[in-house]
Amino acid sequence: MITAQDGEDARLLWDFQRMGHGPRPCSVGIGLGSHDLGVADVMVGLYRQGLVPLVVFTGATSPTTRDRMPRGEAVHYRERALELGVPGDAVLVEPRARNTGENIRFSRELLAGRGVSVDSVLLVSKPYEERRAYATACRLWPGVEFVCASAPMELPEYADSIGDPHLVLDMLVGAVQRLLVYPAQGFMIELPVPSSVVAAYERLRDRGFTRRLVAAG
Repeated sequence: MITAQDGEDARLLWDFQRMGHGPRPCSVGIGLGSHDLGVADVMVGLYRQGLVPLVVFTGATSPTTRDRMPRGEAVHYRERALELGVPGDAVLVEPRARNTGENIRFSRELLAGRGVSVDSVLLVSKPYEERRAYATACRLWPGVEFVCASAPMELPEYADSIGDPHLVLDMLVGAVQRLLVYPAQGFMIELPVPSSVVAAYERLRDRGFTRRLVAAG
């Protein structure tokens, strides 16, 4: 059961994860694979605005996407983009990545192999993983400007669109935990996390929203 306090804490984490970047033209767009096909929809909208000439969708499968996207996250994203009218030669697929770090590293390798010059990336993720994605990308691809974007939705609407509110809260908790523990492990740059956000994260964690936590050792 999700309580009123859980909802308040989740909204605090949700708002914190949004970077507040205004989309602007970039060398390439990278859409991070997940269970949320809306990432592809957002990327298509940005492509149609002329903000990127080329799109990379990156992602294999995970326990949360195996049933939803059996052909792989990046492949399903590409199929969605083609359905919405994006030309095939404007969409690259990186099908191996199984975490955010691999999303960035493998996309970088793919673009370098194609001879694509990159000085800025329009980085599209789920709304509650903007900050995590940004911190990871800055660590693994220094010298590149990252502009974050995601679906302009509030938490209740987003949870309804996914159809699994508990999963969304699990993901929110996991995203904040990574911001707290991954910098020391070299996986991302350190970004300040307000004490109010830490307290909300700890309450949700202690309430059992733990399915997306990682070992912190």
